[in-house]
Amino acid sequence: MLNLTTPALLFPAISLLLLAYTNRYLALASIIRNLYDDYQQTPSDKLVRQIGNLRRRIALIKWMQSMGVGSLFLCVVAMFQIYTGWPQAAQITFGTSLLLLISSLGMSLLELRMSTDALNILLSDLVAAERARDKNPH
Repeated sequence: MLNLTTPALLFPAISLLLLAYTNRYLALASIIRNLYDDYQQTPSDKLVRQIGNLRRRIALIKWMQSMGVGSLFLCVVAMFQIYTGWPQAAQITFGTSLLLLISSLGMSLLELRMSTDALNILLSDLVAAERARDKNPH
């Protein structure tokens, strides 16, 4: 049997998750602004590709946030349904809320993977530049 405290237990977790997503969004927005300024000064295909990757990551974060907010919203609806005496509807609503939260977390993993891939590309460029410098010392 679902009681009023069960959906309420997710409130702190979802709130912290949304805060983390917002911080990721703000960090990416800052990076995009810097890359845009760099592009304005020195156009480069590499910068365009990086901005494209960041655009996809921003879209993922938007969906992560949307699903997180949807999860929180449905938690509140489930609590209302429990309060008003609709236990079956509350169970379905809360289950849907959990599915939205799972989807949000899955997208978060995907965005984290994209972030790691982008960093590995930058690191490989640094390694290649270092090797080239070692072969041609001045």
